[in-house]
Order: sequence, then structure tokens, then C-alpha cells
Amino acid sequence: MVMKHQVSDVKSERLAQELKNLEAQTDDELKDRWLGLYGTKPPRKIHRSLLIAAVAHRMQENALGALKSSVRRHLMQVTNNPATARASYNYPNLRPRAGTVLVRDWGGVTHQARVLEDGILFRSKRYKSLSEVARVITGTRWSGPLFFGLKSAKEQTHGTR
Repeated sequence: MVMKHQVSDVKSERLAQELKNLEAQTDDELKDRWLGLYGTKPPRKIHRSLLIAAVAHRMQENALGALKSSVRRHLMQVTNNPATARASYNYPNLRPRAGTVLVRDWGGVTHQARVLEDGILFRSKRYKSLSEVARVITGTRWSGPLFFGLKSAKEQTHGTR
């Protein structure tokens, strides 16, 4: 995805410094910042960490650009009704492309598997699936996409994607 907003190094450094400075601001200063950014007062009992995160998020949105409305609608649909969530041609497939190197730490060892057009290359040997590689690494049956972080445990149990 190409960002529409290009940020100069100076602006980028200034934004990074402003984000770092949020931690040092008082709660009242953060609430004033919220008011300026969102146009409303923050919730009365908002936790400081959430206040900082929300202010930082809006600052970055303003500087770098926000999500397209179509993406926000899709995310809201998935959030509100995960059972009807489906892959869309507008959104990338989670299947890694050939040439992708997947990295996983297991048992104190960093393991790397390269995705090929017709399988997986791991330790100079070809495998048909990520699950086979995960089994070699762990000695037990694993979902390869789950093991390598391409799929969450929740997705695995509910069978989505």
C-alpha cells in the first residue's frame, strides 16, 4: 500500500518527539490535547494509558493519514459480526508469497522457513506444508499457520480464514 501523505524527515522527527513527550504531560494537559484533537472532552474516568494512546493515535492520523472509510467499514463489520467475516478481494490474503521467510523462536532456537511456489524450504529440505515444518520443530502436531503466527488461536478454533 502506498501512503498518500509523505512526511519529511523534519516533520517525522518532530512527531516522534511529540509522541515521546506525551508521557511527561499532566492528565489535564493530555485532556486538553484530546479536546483539541477530537473536539470533545475525553470520558471522565479514562485511564491515563488509554488517554495517551488515543492522543498519540490521533496525532499520527493527522500527520500520516487515516484509514480509508471503506477499510474502517470493513473492520467495523468484522468487529460487530465475526461470524459473517469473509475474505475480501480488497484485503490481502494471509498466505505468504513465495520468497517470504517466516521466523519463529522455539526452544531457545530461531527457526527460519522460506516459502516456495510449491511448498516450504526448511533446513535445506522441502516440505509440503507449514504444518509439517512445525511438527519437525516441535515434535508434535501443530497448525503451521498458527505456529508461525499467520493465524490466531481464535481463528484456528472458529475456522475463519
